[in-house]
Amino acid sequence: MKSKPEYLDLTKISLFLDLDGTLAPIMPRPDDVVPDKRRTKLLKDLQARLEGRLAVISGRDTSTIDYILEQSVMSVAGVHGLQRRTAFGERMDAVASEALEAVADVFGEMKDRHDGIYIEDKSLSVAVHYRHAPEAKEDIINKAQALVEKNGLSLQAGHEVIELRTHGPNKGDAIQAFMNEAPFMGHRPVFVGDDLTDEVGFVMARQAGGFGVKVGGGRSEADYALSDPEAVLNWLEESLLCLT
Repeated sequence: MKSKPEYLDLTKISLFLDLDGTLAPIMPRPDDVVPDKRRTKLLKDLQARLEGRLAVISGRDTSTIDYILEQSVMSVAGVHGLQRRTAFGERMDAVASEALEAVADVFGEMKDRHDGIYIEDKSLSVAVHYRHAPEAKEDIINKAQALVEKNGLSLQAGHEVIELRTHGPNKGDAIQAFMNEAPFMGHRPVFVGDDLTDEVGFVMARQAGGFGVKVGGGRSEADYALSDPEAVLNWLEESLLCLT
């Protein structure tokens, strides 16, 4: 079992945080995740202490991230890296595949066949959540693989979700891009995440001289682990209190 990380020296690092399953608990439906006063205050405090070296790297789109986090973080990568907003507010987004509209229609038809699945259209990708319809998993995967082969999209699996996305950067690429820019460059990257899509971020952080922290159980490329989002918030709050 991986050990809990030491408290962070916030003078030396650039901090990258996933959202769902890391800063917020996984909820029955994505729309159930809403702003939280404690989380917002923590992020604002980190943003100030890190002098802007804080970014959220999420599968959510940037507008939803801003809503949930109450615009407390300027640097954001959304849709697993396909959207990116720099520390200076500049947007660098991929161009959506034209095939995604047809994909959304096909998945919409599947929703009629499987009670309990939830379709999330992020403009650059379409995700099918089957947490409440586990019996639909095989059907969803088969249909998704067929759509990938027909439309030249990328298939991305996560916690009880299958996502078809436009080709482009992933979370690791987003971290690398931030690390090549001010104010992140020259500091040690730390990435905290919980899902399969975060593994490339853990690898990137290590390659750049930093480390990854996995939230929850399971095998991972991360160097350390924390049990759940509550433990993440406690660790970050305690790091803020440490004299460094």
